[in-house]
Amino acid sequence: MSVYTKRQRIAKIAKQHPEEPITLLHHYIDEEWLTASFYFLPKDKAPGIDQQTWQQYEENLEENIKSLLIRANSGSYKAPPVRRTKIPKPGSKEKRKLGIPTTEDKVLQKAVLML
Repeated sequence: MSVYTKRQRIAKIAKQHPEEPITLLHHYIDEEWLTASFYFLPKDKAPGIDQQTWQQYEENLEENIKSLLIRANSGSYKAPPVRRTKIPKPGSKEKRKLGIPTTEDKVLQKAVLML
């Protein structure tokens, strides 16, 4: 079942039962779902604390996705610390703090967002 089909199924269930909360959605996240979420990420964003870029993550994408899925499903996935940096505020000399997650964390965040 494709990611698109799964999303349609979730939407159909939500429309049929608008008064009921939808729970237990994690089973929809599989290798295909995580791979799709990876390709939805912008390729040019800054790397996280591990300094791994989008392109580097893609080099071993199948293994990376399998590992991430196993850890996410088992509950052993722990989001790594974010890389902290400061960027200038537009029209000001002040800077604002910015937290940059790792590419892998971005993949999982995007997968959850897609749900």
